[in-house]
Amino acid sequence: MGLQLYNTQQRSKEVFEPIDPQRITMYVCGPTVYNRVHIGNARPAVVFDTLFRLLKSLYPNVIYARNITDIDDKIIAAAADSSESIEAISQRFATAYFEDMADLHNLTPTIQPYATDHIEPMISMVSRLIEQGHAYEAQGHVLFAVESMANYGRLSNRSLEDMLAGARVEVADYKRYAGDFVLWKPSSDDEPGWQSPWGRGRPGWHLECSAMIETHLGETIDIHGGGRDLIFPHHENEVAQSECAHGGKAFVRYWLHNGYINIDGEKMSKSLGNFKMVRDLLGHFNGETLRFALLSAQYRSELTFSSDLLEQAKSALDSLYGSLRGVSSVEAISPNDLAEHPVYLALLDDLNTPVAIRELHQLAKAMMQTTGDKQARLKGLLLACAELMGLLQQSPEAWFQSAVRDDAIDTEAIEALIQARDEAKLAKDYARADAIRNQLSEAGVQLEDGQNGTTWRRD
Repeated sequence: MGLQLYNTQQRSKEVFEPIDPQRITMYVCGPTVYNRVHIGNARPAVVFDTLFRLLKSLYPNVIYARNITDIDDKIIAAAADSSESIEAISQRFATAYFEDMADLHNLTPTIQPYATDHIEPMISMVSRLIEQGHAYEAQGHVLFAVESMANYGRLSNRSLEDMLAGARVEVADYKRYAGDFVLWKPSSDDEPGWQSPWGRGRPGWHLECSAMIETHLGETIDIHGGGRDLIFPHHENEVAQSECAHGGKAFVRYWLHNGYINIDGEKMSKSLGNFKMVRDLLGHFNGETLRFALLSAQYRSELTFSSDLLEQAKSALDSLYGSLRGVSSVEAISPNDLAEHPVYLALLDDLNTPVAIRELHQLAKAMMQTTGDKQARLKGLLLACAELMGLLQQSPEAWFQSAVRDDAIDTEAIEALIQARDEAKLAKDYARADAIRNQLSEAGVQLEDGQNGTTWRRD
């Protein structure tokens, strides 16, 4: 079975056929770095990291680019509010984003381009669009003329009239048509700006991604991903800019979009004030738990995010790591081929992670029911399949003993108390031994006595 992906543009699941099997290209929209990211921002990062892992298992060279938008009106406003420079605030939150993504067990993308490093390619693209009659200058702005593109709107499957009715469009007197969007806009003296043929200014948001893709991946790429909220206007406008700048050449072969996240049954939104920041969540659950929760639903479906979901994710990981702990003395045998395993087949089917997770549990169950070389092979298979989803890559002991809360009792103190308990048991001071067990339990540490001594885990 080959890789199948749901193509937003075609509105159907298609067999993935790359432009060049020796060079797979994928671009995913990254953050605008004016604040820490919320769990909605984390979902596409985890989803497309999983796809990146899967593609790497299929092809020899996968180039994955995820950008950093470090120039934007939101960044300018945040810098003004905090009395920081734009450069300082954007770098601070870019670093914070990298930290959060690493904590979610995401691989580092092949390329992480910054928008401000691509001003010249942006100016070049705007100039070409003007020359070809797809853009015009007006009062220091350069705007894309959407009526110049015959099939504008095909990605979102909406007419110009529908798009105007459903979008908050700035209607300015210098626009020829209300739906025309900004490619370049003027900057005041106290705003960041770059010299251009149209005066000192800065790029529009949509332009940035098109220029970075052209620079690093080429005029046509295999996969472009992002959240469903980006289909219109951002991705629709990327298509318009790029295809018109390249003489009508196709921009993207496969468009992939993940679904929304609901918080306790309500859509996450600024108006409701129900944003869940990744950093705050990491104060209560570790990154692998968050990742597991995000993968528990198929990426195109909406995901209801709640404390119950996180507790279920932790419990599921406890079960899987518990199985691995039970075979800790068994050396895993690396599988020669994953191609026909149900976990792999599920991922090939448009990243069906819920089915893949279910099959991980079946693998773990089968592993615990056998011995010897078969058990070693199943352990290797379980670890290899889980790695495709960024799961189960730490030791069971590290999983069970990892601390989340800042005030959690440290490992050295736990080990000292366990030793004191062992000494109390040897002295037949069972009241003291029970008191230590209770003390650790109250601190969120559970002891498990076995033939090979006492092991422990955090709740």
